[in-house]
Amino acid sequence: MRRVASCTPSSPRTDRVPTARRHRGVQGTDVGNLRARSRRILRFAALYLAQTWWYELVLPRFGLARLAARNRSARLQHIAQRFHVLAVDLGGLMIKVGQFMSSRLDVLPPEITKELEGLQDEVPPVPFPDIRALAEAELGVTLERAFSYIDPTPLAAASLGQVHRARLSTLDAAETGLLDVVVKIQRPGIAEIVDVDLGALRRVARWLSRVRLVSDRVDMPALVEEFAFTSLEEIDYLREAASAERFAQNFADDARVGVPEFVWERTTRRVLTLQDVTAIKINDVDGLRAAGIDPSEVADDFAAVMFDQLFVHGYFHADPHPGNIFVTPLAAGAPGAEGGRTWKFTFIDFGMMGEVPDALRQGLVQLLIAAASRDGKGMVDGIREVGVLLPSADTAELERAMTKLFARFGGMGFAELQDVDPREFRAFAIEFGDVVRSLPFQLPENFLLIVRAMSLTSGMCSSLDPAFNIWNSVEPYSAQLIRTEGGNVVQAAAKQVVSVAGVVARLPRRLDNLLTRFDEGTVSVQTPRIERRLIDLERTGRQVISAILFTALLIGGILLRSDDVVLGTVLLVVSALPLLHALFAGTLARRGPLP
Repeated sequence: MRRVASCTPSSPRTDRVPTARRHRGVQGTDVGNLRARSRRILRFAALYLAQTWWYELVLPRFGLARLAARNRSARLQHIAQRFHVLAVDLGGLMIKVGQFMSSRLDVLPPEITKELEGLQDEVPPVPFPDIRALAEAELGVTLERAFSYIDPTPLAAASLGQVHRARLSTLDAAETGLLDVVVKIQRPGIAEIVDVDLGALRRVARWLSRVRLVSDRVDMPALVEEFAFTSLEEIDYLREAASAERFAQNFADDARVGVPEFVWERTTRRVLTLQDVTAIKINDVDGLRAAGIDPSEVADDFAAVMFDQLFVHGYFHADPHPGNIFVTPLAAGAPGAEGGRTWKFTFIDFGMMGEVPDALRQGLVQLLIAAASRDGKGMVDGIREVGVLLPSADTAELERAMTKLFARFGGMGFAELQDVDPREFRAFAIEFGDVVRSLPFQLPENFLLIVRAMSLTSGMCSSLDPAFNIWNSVEPYSAQLIRTEGGNVVQAAAKQVVSVAGVVARLPRRLDNLLTRFDEGTVSVQTPRIERRLIDLERTGRQVISAILFTALLIGGILLRSDDVVLGTVLLVVSALPLLHALFAGTLARRGPLP
């Protein structure tokens, strides 16, 4: 993909945007509004954190765990619904927060992820005069100078920006060979809104990091920083254009994939101008058939292209939803039509890209091979290799769940899955979700993007062809990877043989030492799980004693107040100390893991 530059001569002074206009404030982002926005986010978080604390921590301590659990599902769903309303109302980064949360199956319960998975950029477009002001401030010239035409009605409006159709000026068109383009322009003030939202989220993360129930499960500050990094990248259009170039280079010799060209002279951090490549949406089955394109062939090729991105190039489009992928018919003799090919995929919107480091790729290879062979234990080993599970995690239940998953659903296509009783799906999802959330793991950001990309790919292919079976794409790739990794496997096996031989050689001496220690009574056994339970039991005992002490002081204070007001009052006040200990001991503890 070549860099497209403009040879437009220096514009007359009258065409330049006045300095005062270029630096004027943006409506809706004044300091007062931003502070109010931050307070609203923090109030929402504080309210529902307090509610969750009451039901999940306080009530169980008084033997009311059943009461707390009775309406848990409805409470969680209500929280998600209220956040949905908040996100749509505030727009900006909060919609991205909801979309991000909907994919964190490792952290959040299904009642929340399910409610948020349909959250879209449901925002009204910015009035064109405001968009014009920002675009002209960025480009340094009036829109009439930059383009011969720009449609004031947006083609699409999202939480971070909106897109308008335009036509290049005569000089730019002659230089670039392009005429029709689309201009992606950020919403005015979105950078300030992103900063405010991230500040509020970091504060909420600090609150959660002080709660042991949360901190033992997930590193919330780190999770927010992952999200912040992705979000800040997404609002840098120069980075998006560079990502598109890298993606295009990976597929430069592949007739299946196309990428729009960018007009770099009309591109800045907040304005992106690119070739208009609008064609048939990938999920428009009727449109594909009308163009003589077989939807099932599109499904097979799309899965193959996405696998190539992950396992060949190690750089992939992490947001392959229908709005970001077109199927472009090719005329005879057109570039890419070699070999009789009549269409290609055209990818757009490269704001969310993922990279697969070598270490992660090795774990993914192991995962893919295990999936193709329906090996539950191998899947768990691959998950550990990826770095998702802590080394100390007890994976017996996860292995059992994965084995059960493959035994029941492994190899089924979408059409076959439709015939399965929904109650069976629901029961398995609940059981599997409980197992997953009981383990100490958190998906790395790169792995999360991979899961997102593969989930969207599978759903897209199934919508194109109800009989599509993802296993038909996984298994050939697995076989290819096994052949590719063959040399490494042989080397690993040789190292394993040498290692086992060393163990066997040292075994007699080690057994003799162990028997000697048994005779001397110096053998000790470390059982971290039992020790942890004993510590928990000891802490619970202390809390029970505190509760009894609180009751005694409270009753004593009430009885003595009638005879001795001062002493009775002192006892009532002092009773608050054991009450606080009974309620909060352990909740805010910062104890590290046992060795």
